[in-house]
Amino acid sequence: MKSVASTFKCRGRPRDIRTHMERLRWVVPTLIMSAAIGGILFVSAGQWQIPAFWMYLLVWTAAGLVAVVVLDPSLYRERMSPGGKTIGFGYWLLTVPLIAHWVLAGLDVGREHWSDTVPRWLQGIGLIGFAFGFGLIVWAMAVNRFFSSVVRIQSDRGHRLVTGGPYGWIRHPGYLAALLQTIFSGMALGSWVSMIPVMLMLPLLFARTIREDRFLRGNLPGYPEYAQRVRYRLVPRVW
Repeated sequence: MKSVASTFKCRGRPRDIRTHMERLRWVVPTLIMSAAIGGILFVSAGQWQIPAFWMYLLVWTAAGLVAVVVLDPSLYRERMSPGGKTIGFGYWLLTVPLIAHWVLAGLDVGREHWSDTVPRWLQGIGLIGFAFGFGLIVWAMAVNRFFSSVVRIQSDRGHRLVTGGPYGWIRHPGYLAALLQTIFSGMALGSWVSMIPVMLMLPLLFARTIREDRFLRGNLPGYPEYAQRVRYRLVPRVW
């Protein structure tokens, strides 16, 4: 008769438990991030009774928790420590425009009213577009466990070409998701002026798309043939 321990080992339950526990580890950082964004928005606004901000945070938090449930936990490790190395300063520098975006939104909508003239119906469209961007990026990461925060071939993780899901339509769905979030975030928050800092990130987004595409063509087996089959890098029927 097999022991209880060997039975659990055969069924892979210890590994399942470790996976679940590792997923739970990322719940707290997800909630802390949402709380930090909320703090920036509401402190800048000087008030907390702003429905658009609460809806924005609800979408952000829900998307983050869904990601914790559906993504391979090893992807979180890769994104936070690619190849076991510390993420470069340039990566964290990209948070500066985001913080400026939230500060301006709070000041605009809550205190100064420079450009908080976004119609409610357009705010709704902005929130839907923002949520769609989140959905797309979570889908892309769920399909592609090699969705790193840096451009590299992950030989240590068995890197291979991924062509399923959104990768069947465009080659870089993660960057399309970032583009959608950049465009719709200010609209969802109800502030036109807050869009300025994040719009300044668009040239960097396009430059990284080009650089990564060129890198993968030269280093990932099968990618040149895939690029011939899936013609568009970022926007279907456009580019």
